[in-house]
Amino acid sequence: MCRIEYKKSGIHFSLPRKEERIMNLDMQMSDPDFWNDPEKAKAISQEATQLKAEVEGHKELVQRVQDACDYLELAMEEGDADLAGEIEKQYKELVKDVEKREILLLLSDEYDTCNAIVTFHAGAGGTEAQDWAQMLIRMYMRWAERNGYRINVMDMQPGDEAGIKSAAFTIEGEYAYGYLKSEKGVHRLVRISPFDAAARRHTSFTAVDVMPELPDDVDVEINMDDVRVDYFRASGAGGQHVNKTSSAVRMTHMPTGIVVQCQNERSQLQNKEMCLKYLRAKLFELEREKQEKLKAEIGGVHQAIEWGSQIRSYVFHPYNLVKDHRTGVETGNIQAVMDGDLDIFIEGYLQQEKDKKISRQDI
Repeated sequence: MCRIEYKKSGIHFSLPRKEERIMNLDMQMSDPDFWNDPEKAKAISQEATQLKAEVEGHKELVQRVQDACDYLELAMEEGDADLAGEIEKQYKELVKDVEKREILLLLSDEYDTCNAIVTFHAGAGGTEAQDWAQMLIRMYMRWAERNGYRINVMDMQPGDEAGIKSAAFTIEGEYAYGYLKSEKGVHRLVRISPFDAAARRHTSFTAVDVMPELPDDVDVEINMDDVRVDYFRASGAGGQHVNKTSSAVRMTHMPTGIVVQCQNERSQLQNKEMCLKYLRAKLFELEREKQEKLKAEIGGVHQAIEWGSQIRSYVFHPYNLVKDHRTGVETGNIQAVMDGDLDIFIEGYLQQEKDKKISRQDI
């Protein structure tokens, strides 16, 4: 029975599609002119290496399961009770490795392996909301650090008195977007405000957006005639990082009204390059959202994107609780969550998405 189930897992996690993609990439790499474009060649080589590691890792795990099954059958045939302890040890190790592999293989969508561009926008509420935005930024930075990801701040707009009005940064490393795509939405905080002299309970909101940093070979059409580019001086707390030249860059995409800016790189050219990446990601996400909305309308499904449709609530008072409203996953260890322990929420979301895919396959 275990053999059948693990064969099925290969179907659920798109291994045939990955093997087909590997063949396609190998054909490209065998072209004599492959290295004429070093940047593109490097990206293709990295994708091929990553896909091969995923496929081989899964096959190795399947082989271990089959070996364990054979070991168990042999022990049963010979009636050797002394092997029970060893078999149990192997079983526990396999379960742990299968769970890890399962979560990794859940990240099989097209852009899951990409870096993530994460943005934050404090909701209404002034200092209280801006402080909440800063708390969330710290939470995700802690998550990134504990998982070995690199953080590159693109833009940070400080609050009037405390906190952060808005921010944008990239989290760089394999599967950064795949893990963090679950965090897109409105995050709600309930607590006794430290900024309220009357110690009243406040509710604050921050919108978190997560987009993939697109590979260069992804076609996103941008007519630069439609983009207004402004240059200004970067600013920082206490004037510490204020530039003497106008190195910060703001881009406004006139047809859509999308505005992006970057001021944390050292040169105007670097900021402009980062800004363009940010704009590509925003336009790509806008088009993808249009397509998803159209599919939902055709299917008769509609959910408003508004402050009331929060994905997660963080309650500091009158009790301690963090609850994800999509999956039902919750914990009372709110300090651990604010220190970056988000795995139960991320894995809960990915597991839910996997179950949806399996349900669609079974229909």
